[in-house]
Amino acid sequence: MRVAELIVKKREGLALNSQEIEYLVHGYTQGEIPDYQMSALLMAVFFRGMTEEETAALTLSMATSGETADLSALPGLAVDKHSTGGVADTTTLALAPWAASCGVTVAKMSGRGLGHTGGTIDKLESIPGFRTSLTQAEFIKQVREINIAVAGQSGSLAPADQKLYALRDVTGTVESIPLIASSIMSKKIAAGAGAIVLDVKTGSGAFMKNPEEARKLARAMVAIGKNSGRRTVAVVSDMNEPLGSAIGNALEVEEAIQVLRGETKGRLLQLCLSLGAQMLILAGKAADTVQAEALLQDALHSGRALQKMAEFISAQGGDPAVLENTALLPRAAFNREITAPFDGYFFIKDTQALGYAAMLLGAGRERKDSVIDLAVGLKLGKRNGAAVKSGEPLLTVYYNREERLPEAVKILEQAIAVVPVKPADHPLVYEIIA
Repeated sequence: MRVAELIVKKREGLALNSQEIEYLVHGYTQGEIPDYQMSALLMAVFFRGMTEEETAALTLSMATSGETADLSALPGLAVDKHSTGGVADTTTLALAPWAASCGVTVAKMSGRGLGHTGGTIDKLESIPGFRTSLTQAEFIKQVREINIAVAGQSGSLAPADQKLYALRDVTGTVESIPLIASSIMSKKIAAGAGAIVLDVKTGSGAFMKNPEEARKLARAMVAIGKNSGRRTVAVVSDMNEPLGSAIGNALEVEEAIQVLRGETKGRLLQLCLSLGAQMLILAGKAADTVQAEALLQDALHSGRALQKMAEFISAQGGDPAVLENTALLPRAAFNREITAPFDGYFFIKDTQALGYAAMLLGAGRERKDSVIDLAVGLKLGKRNGAAVKSGEPLLTVYYNREERLPEAVKILEQAIAVVPVKPADHPLVYEIIA
């Protein structure tokens, strides 16, 4: 095969076969195909797209480009949950132990965050002593014993995706649905899960701003799952406002604990129920959504979900006392309130800007080598559309470094407002695609 001929073939809108795709992925991963040729191919894909079969072949080639996890020794079907990312997206922290308490096998490998807050791994490391680096043997043993483990993703997992994503990032080819879908699903398949629940975000705080584009991405990933022999469901959910009230690593852990204590309601709890129901159905623990949500509610109100969180924390070296005393989590030295200038309704104009402000405070990474401050972040005092009185706190900024505060506050004051007319509500779940 000649790379130039394959580039021309894709440029002309023709489909590549699985052998050609494997040749390209393998050659690029091994350094045999240069950046300039792969860049040309990515641009051809960006403009011409890929068929369902091409996308599945690309995904499998990337998934098998390095190590793959073997979860066949686990009892039952291992179910993974993945979010395309958003602001105050705390679902995994609460949902993983909650689903495990209902009998779902939760064997999850997660990465660190690059953006407005840390990833699930960073957030869990807010818990004193919590260990996210597990050997394969430790990972399997823990899941067999308590039904749940969440560990850091190995750098040798899907190395082709890491290399291709870095190239897409500098060649203007990130926003391609086949390339996004194959990137996400290659890591999920390499991580070994037999079933996958995808939370595909849409709105001002999400990568996919438009619901129809989010639906296209969701359908593409579900098709990949089907073609790869993984039971896959996608939930298209709203991110026009933060999912929870907390934005920041330790702050989000605290909110997840409050969910499992039964102390908080709202969109975070409701989305956990929706996603959890799909996990239970895929795992064969419930026949339908009604039965699944009833089982989840029973686990929550009986205390089993919180107890599973305690087992999970203890198993990975953390201090389960945080479940009773969240003051043991990292705490910022300072805080500042932003208050309502007059009576009206709270309106979040730009959810992504809230996340960016949290990153400026140190809650996220501007670069891969940035060091996260686990204590800092934001906490919303009101939900979008809530009635407010003049002087009431709209949100609180938690910070450790004074020099970072002015710019963050400036962004926040532009991202939120008090308006005279109550803003329209957005549906939490737009569609479930199976």
